[in-house]
Amino acid sequence: MNCIIVDDDSAARLIVAKLCSKASQLNVLDEFSNAIEAIKYLNENDIDVIFLDIHMPTFSGFDFIKTLKNPPKIILTTSDKNFALEAFEYPSVVDYLVKPIEQARFEKAVNKLSSFSVQQEKSSSSEGDAITELYVNVDRRLVKINFSDINIVEAKGDYIRIKTDDKSHIVHSTLKKIEDKLPDDMFLKVHRSYVINLSKIIDIEDNSVLIKQDIIPVSRSNRSELMKRLNLL
Repeated sequence: MNCIIVDDDSAARLIVAKLCSKASQLNVLDEFSNAIEAIKYLNENDIDVIFLDIHMPTFSGFDFIKTLKNPPKIILTTSDKNFALEAFEYPSVVDYLVKPIEQARFEKAVNKLSSFSVQQEKSSSSEGDAITELYVNVDRRLVKINFSDINIVEAKGDYIRIKTDDKSHIVHSTLKKIEDKLPDDMFLKVHRSYVINLSKIIDIEDNSVLIKQDIIPVSRSNRSELMKRLNLL
């Protein structure tokens, strides 16, 4: 199983990496000192397991889990015993390891991974239903944006522009990546360069829609799907 380690403490990352090296079923692909870099990596790579610290500056392990639409299996690592009950509210959390981590306890957690897949699969739909926001990397900060606040998402080369009523965020990403994270019942790709929030449409005329002051083109291939999604009288 391919895995990554996310922990702001370099010594803690080294210890987990050494423990992983003794488990033949684990293959550590990378390690990260902060959640932002880990999220960038997950947007580009598929992994099976995350070894995740809970207490990290500006962005906790729990905040990190909430950003993941389809999270892999997660083993939490922490020096705090007080969050175990909260941890297991997340269906993707396999185990909760308290630092310093002993070899025998680590092996027990790893053994849980192979039998955890069915349990995670049964819980994935309810977990997805609970997600109401996403976090985007803006100037090395993770900014929370509620789905309901998004008006349009526009592709701009190697970047996208996420526009709300009062702000416009430029994010290094592709339209496809954010489209995969947005709920299908709220959003629709109407053009190769635009995804729109259907509830924000004010007016439709010919091959365009009006959202606030923005006129968004609708391609011929996407127009029929748009009309199907509208509650027409």
